[in-house]
Amino acid sequence: MSGSAPARKHAVIVGGGLGGLAVALRLQTSGWQTTVCEAGPTFGGKMNRWSKDGFHFDTGPSLITMPWVFRDTFAAAGGKLEEHVELKSLDPIAEYRFDDGTRFEYTSVLPDWLATLQRVAPSDQDGFFRFLELGAKLFAVSEATFFRRSPFERPAAGEWRTMKNMPLLQGWGNYQKTVERLFKSPHLRQLYGRYPTYVGSSPWRSPATLAVIPYIEFAFGGYAVTGGLYRIVEGLVALCRERGVELRNNAEVHRILRHNGAASGVELASGEKIAAGVVVMNGDCAATPELLGEPKPAPAHRSMSGFVQLYGLRKPLTGIHQHTVCFSANYQREFAQIFDEHRFPDDPTVYVNAPEPGDTLFIMANTPATDQTWDDARIAQARGRVFDRLRRAGFPDFRDDVVVSDVWTPTRIATQYRMPGGAIYGTDSHGWRNAFLRPRNENPRVPGLYHVGGSTHPGGGTPTVLMSADITARLIRQRHS
Repeated sequence: MSGSAPARKHAVIVGGGLGGLAVALRLQTSGWQTTVCEAGPTFGGKMNRWSKDGFHFDTGPSLITMPWVFRDTFAAAGGKLEEHVELKSLDPIAEYRFDDGTRFEYTSVLPDWLATLQRVAPSDQDGFFRFLELGAKLFAVSEATFFRRSPFERPAAGEWRTMKNMPLLQGWGNYQKTVERLFKSPHLRQLYGRYPTYVGSSPWRSPATLAVIPYIEFAFGGYAVTGGLYRIVEGLVALCRERGVELRNNAEVHRILRHNGAASGVELASGEKIAAGVVVMNGDCAATPELLGEPKPAPAHRSMSGFVQLYGLRKPLTGIHQHTVCFSANYQREFAQIFDEHRFPDDPTVYVNAPEPGDTLFIMANTPATDQTWDDARIAQARGRVFDRLRRAGFPDFRDDVVVSDVWTPTRIATQYRMPGGAIYGTDSHGWRNAFLRPRNENPRVPGLYHVGGSTHPGGGTPTVLMSADITARLIRQRHS
């Protein structure tokens, strides 16, 4: 007897961000049929691009680490990262400018960095190596456990041996207290205190386990992408199309459908319904209840948002680094205003990305994720504080050369990416529970519903988003084999 081939299992992904594209690609190449529904006109989510009058800007991250994670994602679908993207190692990674006029370059080349330490903080060399040793231990444990599986899964037998090496006393303490114990220099305390902001959090409230972030950047380097990081998204989109993923833009999901309590598909804002055996939410996990027709949860533990300005210039700026950080005069006060007073800081730390040839600028300051509307007056006030910090840091005044400009506020981020309050990383990483028990990759209440992206495990950042896609795809294959 002959019969028709069994129908392929179907998964629909809500959101075409980096995690959504990656999980679709992994499922598609393992025998599933996948459909990605993206509300906006372009794919990539926060890792996107804005263009005007010949100027092109990355609107999301501007630096990546752990390049092998990107290679693994492309390789899982039979592709090669290098066929789509050219990575450039950054040396130096950034220039740091402090309120007292001190400046230095930060590099992952050890002899060069030791020479800088000898100049700016000679007594902190031993503390630096101890900090690096802590990060190395944390990375070894994370790579074998946290980066590979959900914390709600049973550990493999070999993982218990690895977890014995966890530096409990140092790793579970307070991040900033750990930094201050190891470094006496106020400049190094501020520099290394910045790293929890990579996941939208305050160094004074985060666990010391986040010391793995500066270790990864120093040990493996920071990378830019020729033509901008959006080239990574373009490469994933091209590979998705080659492998048969159905990519639908301007397809906003209005509701996640259920049948007998389990996820059964989605309904678009147009009224169209798409049936599926599995639904993967690539938006902020805090938006999931609303899509299920449940009450909107009260705001809690939101990570920071960002106030972003984009400028296209008549002529390139010279004499500046691709990445420049202009620190505030009082870092602790800045975070208190963000997380305690819930307002844009009086003196913000300002990050400037000026990719070659230097005629475009991405300028960002951290700000609370808030439901308050950013009107013209609030934008003007924040812009004034940003430019005041740039001026005090000796950054060149480029305003007379601006040809095009754009501004992104928490209000715009929240609306465009369905991120409550504009929280870029979902929940904050304050305390070990928030840092390591994020919303599950597999929804515990709705069978067949999964999460992927920065708001779920293992957290924010482009490499960890791709790790979440690997974890989520594996869980789906295990549960629905």
